[in-house]
Amino acid sequence: MTIEELLVYGKSKIHKEHAKILLAELINRNPLELYNILSEVVDEDKAEIYKKEVDAVQEGKPIQYVIGNVNFCGQRFIINENVLIPRFETEELVEYTTKYAKELFTEPVDIIDLGCGSGVIGLSLENKLSTKSVDLVDISEEALEVAKINRDNLNSKANLIHSDMWKSITNKYDIVVSNPPYIKTNEEIEDIVKNNEPHLALYAGIDGLDCYRKIFESIKPHLKDKFLIGLEIGYTQAIDITNLANNYLDNIKVIVKKDMSEKDRMIFIMNK
Repeated sequence: MTIEELLVYGKSKIHKEHAKILLAELINRNPLELYNILSEVVDEDKAEIYKKEVDAVQEGKPIQYVIGNVNFCGQRFIINENVLIPRFETEELVEYTTKYAKELFTEPVDIIDLGCGSGVIGLSLENKLSTKSVDLVDISEEALEVAKINRDNLNSKANLIHSDMWKSITNKYDIVVSNPPYIKTNEEIEDIVKNNEPHLALYAGIDGLDCYRKIFESIKPHLKDKFLIGLEIGYTQAIDITNLANNYLDNIKVIVKKDMSEKDRMIFIMNK
């Protein structure tokens, strides 16, 4: 089949942009190039793969899982159903963390990414900052397998640690960063998220704060004298998490940042 025929097939079943992205990824071309090579023939095996991928998207599987990778902060990361699909809001977390880190620290830093999933946050910070160490921590061994692939693909020196938050951690850090589960157990979310992404990385108890409690109740022994904590949060949780931070840490400055939709989405905590 030709590229044009496959695109017609794809567009008859799914959004035209998704149809283009799937085909471009499969034949290793830029989506913008496809209309210049419409008569090019795609071999039968790849054509069948494309049709199966289109069907998977039509049936409700996120296109990111079908493709198997995402671009995050300018780097390519492998993902699968064992990890969350990285969102643009999390890129904002990385950018703000980078900004504050450059203002606070002049020496290379030690970073821990709690609940790292695919490793996008910790590995992106390693790419943007001067680091002594980066520890990627997750309770899910399957998630750590994905993080290992990304670490190796990016020639990173990050450490992979299987741990429920701080339980197996002994080191101190300049920067603690996390995008933990923060959805309430009974909260309604999009079907495409609920039916595909790992619930272990989504839900965090009746009020959505279970993981933040785990982070703060054991954080103090793991902070250096000067520190930066960067957390992604649910848009209704800023006050509760600010209170948690103040309950467990003294003499701190708390900054709440909004995402591009003008919703509270990030909290940064540092020494006054």
